[in-house]
Amino acid sequence: MTAPLASTQPPVLVVMGVSGSGKSTVAGLLAGRLGWDLEEGDLLHPAENVAKMAAGHPLDDEDRRPWLDTVASWIFEHVLAGRPGVITCSALKRRYRDVLRAEGVIFVHLRGSRSQIGDRMLSRVGHFMPSTLLDSQFDSFEPLGEDERGIVVDVDQKPAALADAIIARLGPLASVWSAPESSPPDQSVADLTEPESAALDVTRPEPDPAG
Repeated sequence: MTAPLASTQPPVLVVMGVSGSGKSTVAGLLAGRLGWDLEEGDLLHPAENVAKMAAGHPLDDEDRRPWLDTVASWIFEHVLAGRPGVITCSALKRRYRDVLRAEGVIFVHLRGSRSQIGDRMLSRVGHFMPSTLLDSQFDSFEPLGEDERGIVVDVDQKPAALADAIIARLGPLASVWSAPESSPPDQSVADLTEPESAALDVTRPEPDPAG
């Protein structure tokens, strides 16, 4: 049995994935187009975590716990206030996602290969996360389970195309909660429920060799 994508609660999207996958860019596009609140999860790290990562050392579970609690607080405040939102968070392991999970939370995984993400990180300037930690993130990553509300998109598309694909998969949730002050119409949960598996895989179609 899988969890439905939709719920009667305002959606809070957790844009997740390894460092360098484009979480901040895609989250910003989603929040701008939908009129939803936005938070950058990296900015919620305690200074000790930032210093540790900048020095090339991966975080352990003890390091991550206060950060995940802060991210969860932002999520739960929005759910309780009836405000949709978008927040970035690597959310690499299921037990990390369990801390963030609430009705209305939808995980959006930006999926890419090691080489693809590695190339992106080498060209990135001004971020505290060094490319040397990428392997540890891939080694730690646990894909979304079938019982987790989620959308998966491949990052071999432009950010705008990724945002388009995510909004399309949200379906009625994107229109029902089109702005923070919106209220849901008289619509049953069944009307908003995605009938297929909870983790929706949105991949780029194979290129036309003739094109």
